[in-house]
Amino acid sequence: MTAELDLYTYWRSSAAYRVRIALNLKKIPYNAKTVSLIADGGEQKLPEYARINPQKLVPSLVQGEQILTQSMAILEYLDEVYPHVPLLPETALERARVRSLAQVIACDIHPVNNLRVLQYLGKELNVDKAARDTWYRHWITEGFTALETLLNGAEETGKYCHSDTPTIADIALIPQIYNARRFDVDLTAFPTLLRIEAACNRLEAFIEAAPEQQPDAVQ
Repeated sequence: MTAELDLYTYWRSSAAYRVRIALNLKKIPYNAKTVSLIADGGEQKLPEYARINPQKLVPSLVQGEQILTQSMAILEYLDEVYPHVPLLPETALERARVRSLAQVIACDIHPVNNLRVLQYLGKELNVDKAARDTWYRHWITEGFTALETLLNGAEETGKYCHSDTPTIADIALIPQIYNARRFDVDLTAFPTLLRIEAACNRLEAFIEAAPEQQPDAVQ
């Protein structure tokens, strides 16, 4: 049976990684449509993809004639339309906490560190690689320091960011830790984040969503 969802994805996009995790947790089949953000200057810039996503970013989720963009919006859509294996807790206060944790990453860390920002720093502002890497590590460390404080010792924190079930907070966290390792961020100051990472990465949904498991992965 052909999956009804098409996910435009790139193996090392942390935003696409989030959506892959969510689809796997909910066991929703999908067709992976790979979009290289590197090859030939970036396939996301081609007119045919820009018609799908005018921002020229991944992920994009296509269901019939409907096109969804922005990973966090996609996660909430999936949770509403496919409510089995919920990604948000039951009460409004709990949901607000989970969204807040996720947005530390999705709103404050990721946007200043994604590929197009790094490329602009290098190509347009002539910032060398060492300085760009320092920039990258700075913003991850700032955000992770806040997350560690929010999670460590909080009674709502359980095996995962909130209680003992993965939520969108964990879905946002794991790709960002993956990126942190790529850029040699010192993670020793974040034991709670590392504990949660280990718990998540024991789950098949997270394992199968990992960048190296994707069909377009470059080893």
